[in-house]
Amino acid sequence: MARDRSGSAVIEELARERLGFERLRPGQEPAVRALAGGRDALAVLPTGGGKSAIYELAGMLRGGPTVVVSPLIALQDDQLAHLNAAGLRAVVLNSQQSAGAHAAALLASCDASTFVFLSPEQLANEQTRQTLRRAGPGLFAVDEAHLISQWGHDFRPDYMLLGAQAEATGAPVRLALTATAAPPVRSEIVRRLGLRDPAVVIGDFDRPHIRLSVHRARTESDKQQELVRAAAELAGPGIVYAATHASAQAAHDTLASAGERVTLYHAGLSARDRHEAMTAFVDGSVRIIAATVAFGMGIDKPDVRWVTHFDPPPSLDAYYQEFGRAGRDDKPSHARLLYRYEDFETARHLSARGVPDAAVARAAAALAAGERVETGARQQTAALVRLADLGAAAWQADGAIRWTGAMSVASVLAASQAETQREDEVERTRLTMMRRYAEHPGCRRSFLLSYFGQDYPGPCGNCDNDLAHAESPPAAVPFAVGARVVSERWGEGAVQRYDGDHITVLFDEHGYRELFVPLVLERGLLRLV
Repeated sequence: MARDRSGSAVIEELARERLGFERLRPGQEPAVRALAGGRDALAVLPTGGGKSAIYELAGMLRGGPTVVVSPLIALQDDQLAHLNAAGLRAVVLNSQQSAGAHAAALLASCDASTFVFLSPEQLANEQTRQTLRRAGPGLFAVDEAHLISQWGHDFRPDYMLLGAQAEATGAPVRLALTATAAPPVRSEIVRRLGLRDPAVVIGDFDRPHIRLSVHRARTESDKQQELVRAAAELAGPGIVYAATHASAQAAHDTLASAGERVTLYHAGLSARDRHEAMTAFVDGSVRIIAATVAFGMGIDKPDVRWVTHFDPPPSLDAYYQEFGRAGRDDKPSHARLLYRYEDFETARHLSARGVPDAAVARAAAALAAGERVETGARQQTAALVRLADLGAAAWQADGAIRWTGAMSVASVLAASQAETQREDEVERTRLTMMRRYAEHPGCRRSFLLSYFGQDYPGPCGNCDNDLAHAESPPAAVPFAVGARVVSERWGEGAVQRYDGDHITVLFDEHGYRELFVPLVLERGLLRLV
């Protein structure tokens, strides 16, 4: 009888023999088992959770080249070195190579045991897709998959093509990997990558070595003074995140005036200035970098001891991802949030998701008339994404988008307006959860982890609130955290958390809602699905 190549014992043995692992980390084995058995998978594992081992093990078990889409050359190079050290064949295709080197590397990748790392842009090349298809890839993996989601702050339009490009390569199984994804982001990843009945593996989001704290400032001057105090109090390298270029500049100037060794990083600077700032922070020439969210992804600096947010992010998804750049060496670290009440109004404007009706109408009319419309300007790209999400258009592997004829131009516009209203409603509730975290009087870790669907009653003993007072024992609850419930007003949703006599539910179509438990029970406002 043939040996079950998707069995747990086989996976663990392969991890020991080929990768040198004494044991697998939580979440790795079920994801590998699903992929080896021919099922798509979405793995949401925190930074340091071993996401790369999933496609390494699944790729070896499935056979055929493993295609790995990664957005950053630095990430690709790190994985190449890791696989070569393990005696596995790997090749990287990226924009830094000449056409001849690119073609030679691609041809060499046709071996059935090779891992092929490339950027989304490389897959737009028809020759690349055809060569990969002839090689018969067994697995198509997408790293940093949250970049396909407009709910995230790092949306990458070129990720929108990956579903069609995966289909063009002929890979029978797809894997999406990300370090942070609340339920709305997960749904968007699954839909846009075309994952078919995927196994969804959610890791442990708790990073107990990172202390969580929040400081509310009454004025901008108060917030600047608190930033200086935080920098003086927190030892070691640190990142200060700000919402805008101007705010990052203000944080930088405040710290520089206080005598701190600090540099500045945001997308408005030249490529040379950004590179110099990143290098100075990574090599320790400066202790602090004040930056927007343009800084951080793929930066290899495990000894960042603290991350302070000078402005609140638009969601807890963004906050978790950004402060997670502290303490990657698992040593004690600190995440601190500074805010004024006015900052949340600013964040609301910065996170507006609406797609202009005029842009949708223009794009729909052009595609319906058979014209080719390219991604480019932000509004035009957003309009094309909206048309694809509605099913009125479909992405092609070469980067084009075609009209499907499933809807009229008029009905597309009406559907887009309704979707904008729904998205705006959900976005407001995501920002509300960020504000509630900031104002939360109880265990902050419990609040944060329950947002990601992880039941953690607390106290954690390593946040400002727990250290200031003892947490009262949790009361009996009518619905378990994570349970699916339904409301006549808001439809179906999942229980996220309890705060005293209030319950928070993430409704599929209407976002987060906080309800008074006695009223829920008295009027039967919720029932199990």
